[in-house]
Amino acid sequence: MTTHIPVGDWQRVATREVTTGDITLRVFDHGEARPGRPPVVLCHGFPELAFSWRHQLFALAEAGHRVLVPDMRGYGGSGRPADVGAYDILTLCGDLVALLDDAGADDAVFVGHDWGASVVWNMALEHPERVRAVAGMSVPVTPRAPAPPLPILRSRLGDDFYMVWFQEPGVADRALSRNVRRTMTAREIYSDKWAARVDEEAVAPCWLSEDELAYYVDTFTVTGFTGGLNYYRNLDRNWALTEHHEGRTIDCPSLFVTGSKDPVGRFMPAKGLDRVLTDLRGHVVVDGAGHWLQQERPEEVNAALLDFLSSAG
Repeated sequence: MTTHIPVGDWQRVATREVTTGDITLRVFDHGEARPGRPPVVLCHGFPELAFSWRHQLFALAEAGHRVLVPDMRGYGGSGRPADVGAYDILTLCGDLVALLDDAGADDAVFVGHDWGASVVWNMALEHPERVRAVAGMSVPVTPRAPAPPLPILRSRLGDDFYMVWFQEPGVADRALSRNVRRTMTAREIYSDKWAARVDEEAVAPCWLSEDELAYYVDTFTVTGFTGGLNYYRNLDRNWALTEHHEGRTIDCPSLFVTGSKDPVGRFMPAKGLDRVLTDLRGHVVVDGAGHWLQQERPEEVNAALLDFLSSAG
């Protein structure tokens, strides 16, 4: 049974404003730095917030780690540029470099979920000297695709596949914002068909209390979803910008964690991990867990992360 974190406890965590380019990131900063021990940076996905790491922030800090958790660019208390091009993968990695510089850290252990996983995998490829170790959840690292991804996704999975549906500015933005509570409690992958149904009861899952759900609903009611959707609108651009990653490997200690019922595994199987990760310390599959792994099953995720942090040094 998931133990719910009082929202008030989260709201009392210290935050810092980190300038990166022409925006600022809101970064939650908890736990004390220790000599020789790098901070742990937790990067969330879509549609989430730094708040999605609440279980890990307190557990890792209690275990003796300094934990830095940003509202990623486009989310929550961080800047939300209007330009779609402001959300490419190299810019997102640059945000993490700015975070480290602001914190006075030479490097860190990076952990990401969903889009956050894509960002930290690319951080390890783009800035390996700043990454002591890296862990991804839900979205595996894969060798570079032979062609831009969107035409491949469209031909294999159709125009209603969520990554394709997200491409037209304004369409998914309006659909997701129409009923934020329904969006945050959806039991299926977003699509045009999902958006067309408006009579579903928006019941919170057992791992999300009403207060926790309200934190998400209140935040996304203010910010909307466009910032996060713009990550998807850079898929082909990211492929072009990372041509220099062809053939590169991630040589620091690494970890992949997923849920056995995560739908992402159906179209992004973790079959090529060892082609990119030369020091893979673990491939953890949490039985019965779905996509929102660190919130659904925090005890197992925390145990896996603490084991990894211990082994990574």
